[in-house]
Amino acid sequence: MADEFELDTDDLTRRMEGAIAALRTELASLRTGRASGSMLEPIMVDAYGSPTPINQVGTVNVPEPRMVTINVWDKALVNKVEKAIRESGLGINPQMNGTIIMLPIPELNEERRRELTKVAGNYAESARVAIRNLRRDGMDQIKKAKADGLSEDDQKFWESEVQDLTDTFIKLVDQTLETKQAEIMQV
Repeated sequence: MADEFELDTDDLTRRMEGAIAALRTELASLRTGRASGSMLEPIMVDAYGSPTPINQVGTVNVPEPRMVTINVWDKALVNKVEKAIRESGLGINPQMNGTIIMLPIPELNEERRRELTKVAGNYAESARVAIRNLRRDGMDQIKKAKADGLSEDDQKFWESEVQDLTDTFIKLVDQTLETKQAEIMQV
């Protein structure tokens, strides 16, 4: 049975890619001084008695580099959407125009940029931890197979495979973070 052991590296790769995708989603929600519809994704509106993403109560547009507009479909929800944006901590002051909510994106000051790079760093560290946990899962599978009679050579081979995969994804996290931090610090 030990000769049949083969670690499912495709599964590990898929799960590590999931950690990278989660990181990219979190980083997209950080505002960089440029308008982006994705910065509103984490905001939930109390619509019809349940938390609902903003993009499900209205159309989000970016008509110009420093402006996001939300065309709310239901007039009764306009004030709830505005309240959700104010309470989101984005630091944006919504302006009402009928069912359209305009969000002018102010310039980021140096202090706020540094804060955002720290937040981005925290998101990246969470992704690294997730990848390391997946590495540990893979190593645990290998140890279990070793106990079931896996040869030492095979054990070393699979351990190096898992470590190479981990290193590749950690490097990808670092590159993604570097890119986002450069984008945030760009004036």
